[in-house]
Amino acid sequence: MNLLAFLPAEWDLAKTTITLIAVLGVASLDLIERVKNRNGHYLFACILGTLLSAGFIEFVQTLLSAPAKGNAFLMALGIVLLLIGWRLMFGPWETSTKATVLGTFVFWVTLHMLWKETPDQRIAHVIAIGVALIPAAVWCALFLGYHRERISEVLLMFFAGMLSTVPILFYDALARRGIELNFFLFKVTPVSFGRSTEAFVSFHLQSLTPLGRSLITVFLSFVIVGLIEELSKYWVFKKSGEKFLTSIDDAMQFAIIVAIGFAFAENIANQGYFPAFVRDFLLVPEQKDWAGFFGNVMGRSILTSMVHIVSTGVMGYFFGLALFAGPYLQEASARGKQFRMVEYVHDVLRLQTKSIFRTQMLLTGLVLAILLHALSNFLVTLPDVLPGNPRTVGDLLSSARGSWSHYISLLLVPALLYVVGGFWLLTELFMRKENMKERGHVIATDSIRLRPSRGFPRRPTGFEGQVGGQATWMLSFCLRRRWSDPPERSDRSDRAGSPELAPEKRVQSLLWGSYQ
Repeated sequence: MNLLAFLPAEWDLAKTTITLIAVLGVASLDLIERVKNRNGHYLFACILGTLLSAGFIEFVQTLLSAPAKGNAFLMALGIVLLLIGWRLMFGPWETSTKATVLGTFVFWVTLHMLWKETPDQRIAHVIAIGVALIPAAVWCALFLGYHRERISEVLLMFFAGMLSTVPILFYDALARRGIELNFFLFKVTPVSFGRSTEAFVSFHLQSLTPLGRSLITVFLSFVIVGLIEELSKYWVFKKSGEKFLTSIDDAMQFAIIVAIGFAFAENIANQGYFPAFVRDFLLVPEQKDWAGFFGNVMGRSILTSMVHIVSTGVMGYFFGLALFAGPYLQEASARGKQFRMVEYVHDVLRLQTKSIFRTQMLLTGLVLAILLHALSNFLVTLPDVLPGNPRTVGDLLSSARGSWSHYISLLLVPALLYVVGGFWLLTELFMRKENMKERGHVIATDSIRLRPSRGFPRRPTGFEGQVGGQATWMLSFCLRRRWSDPPERSDRSDRAGSPELAPEKRVQSLLWGSYQ
């Protein structure tokens, strides 16, 4: 295998200049941090981010090439290696280092994406990136106003949110090319969500009307999309922000930053969104259509971004409850609040209350985020699914021409629900006192449980502390002492508990004497 074949055939002055400027800038920043006696690792982070981005770009191009597509085993191995590299990118580094790794990765992937396009596409894409940054910055400033956060933490979560779009984009690339994956024990063939849900509904719900089947198919496909996107955002949020969260408000704030990063990357990576708006309304037509451009940009920037913000923000709230489950349950118990489901599962399965509550909160947050995401997409797409494609309430109700209902767009329903209602919901959660309370960082510790001494068992707790438990504990202790070696003693009088014996020895002697 010729390794030189992977190198570019011609030398590009512009690419080399940009690379040298980026490396020199990072090296200077790293040197300044070291002169100031700060623990900076920017050079290491940039080198690692560069290597990961170069490997990712080359590897994906190789996997999606024509020769590799026909080898299902090679494709499966490539997916496994990509997952390992993806996990390495979210390594256990400090916040500034991890933010630099992710930022470097995003920078080189974006630069590679721009360089593959034609000059006209590149101009449209650069303008789209600049335009998309404005609403992203406004949303970040709005939600960071509740309390300030470190800039490195904000950048880390924003870059993590951008990268959370990769799984859904990569799956879409596999589905469009019809690539098969063979993992020896099973095969996987990615297909479009619409096709798979349509086949499922057509086979299992044949009794429904065609319209009913169409509505269920669309909703289920959006549920699958919401499942992948929200799980991806949850994973990067947990891996990136769990260590520096100190309150439930922090969890909500940083989850929202992840959602803003996701919406920003989605707007610029999908050629049908901001790049298409720039191209169709500003660059291609002879006369620029500023009204159409700003109308489409505002729709994506407000409604679509708010859908991600509300869905992931709700997930962040429940993640915060799960993260601080111990102190939250103690405070709730002090206020007299009861969690009947948690108590019921605890009584039945004898699991720790904190573990049950944490699992319940995580599942609740993820399910709500997925359903909120799917519902918004369904409401926006509903006019295209219904017969006649109604665009207003008047069209839907077949009202007479000139009726006021023809001036109410159907898109106003999701707009009011998510923009107005969602903003009110998040504000209400941010303002709760128990959510604003600083609870400190959660750290992992090694717990060592000492084994009870052979002669004297542990003090009974929980069920064993009840009347029946006390008898069971005493009986098991006596039986264990019956077939074990007797305590050392010089004569029978020691069994009565002489004053010279320690309290533990007295009990042991008394119990031993009762079995002689």
